[in-house]
Amino acid sequence: MATTPISADRIAGAVAAAHARHKKNRRGKNAAYIPALTEVDPKLFGVCVATVDGQTFSAGDADRQFALESISKVFTAALAMEQVGARVFHRKVGADPTGLSFNSVMALELHNGMPMSPMVNAGATTAASLVSATDAEDRWRHILAIQSDFAGRAISVSEEITASERFTNFHNRAIAWLLLCGGNMYCDPMEACDIYTRQCSTLVSATDLAMMGATLANAGINPVTGKRVIKRANVSHVLAEMTMQGLYTSSGDWAYTVGLPAKSGVGGGLVAVSPGRLAIAAYSPPLDKAGNSVRAQAAVTQIAHTVKLGLFDTQRRV
Repeated sequence: MATTPISADRIAGAVAAAHARHKKNRRGKNAAYIPALTEVDPKLFGVCVATVDGQTFSAGDADRQFALESISKVFTAALAMEQVGARVFHRKVGADPTGLSFNSVMALELHNGMPMSPMVNAGATTAASLVSATDAEDRWRHILAIQSDFAGRAISVSEEITASERFTNFHNRAIAWLLLCGGNMYCDPMEACDIYTRQCSTLVSATDLAMMGATLANAGINPVTGKRVIKRANVSHVLAEMTMQGLYTSSGDWAYTVGLPAKSGVGGGLVAVSPGRLAIAAYSPPLDKAGNSVRAQAAVTQIAHTVKLGLFDTQRRV
């Protein structure tokens, strides 16, 4: 069945309305455990939609750069999946929600050191270790390159945020050693941990993030550059991973109420993908207790409902 076309005016109106409605929302707090993120202006709020034909519609601080943080897990997972194959990736990293926090050690202990999902810290560290490389810098170049290919422009890293995260990432270092003990680490554990830290410290805007999501919506081809970033066959696997654990412990609620694959990060970003159509991205630093941006969730939800994008809404199809 074909999907009903969405007019540009309708998308633009939905973006503007969502930003206007939620820009005065003051709920939530900036991430406190990464010092550099506590200093970001909590009033920042940007929204952008990117379509599979390369159009963008934005409002507010959509061009303000912020730390990609956990959203980076999507693109490293895609890279590792491309290199080792979907079947091997699934066996080594998993696709199931842990039911626990994104940095849970207990989740590893309960599963004998096996990561359950690349959308939590343990699985993301394993995914980073799976990336084929000659050394640490080569591994980092591959990861930075795929982020850039998804965005359609050269992505850079914030050395300030990297330093801030390294100063506080002892918990992630412990996770990396536990993964090694469980036989689920495929390079030096501290190398994998540091690469994961760096991939979280790259800078994007809501406009970049929408284009990264639109590349997934467009079956792995960047809508602006025309470059195939990942195989069509792997896109569905990446979207499945996002659906299962993309919003931490709120992932099930998100699927129930919004019905789109999505991924959030504690830097305040959120991207949701409507396959074959578009991606919605939003940015606002204050987070809820689960680690998801309060305003970004509200804006993306409103746009998805207004434009009727939910994958489980059969009424939108003709």
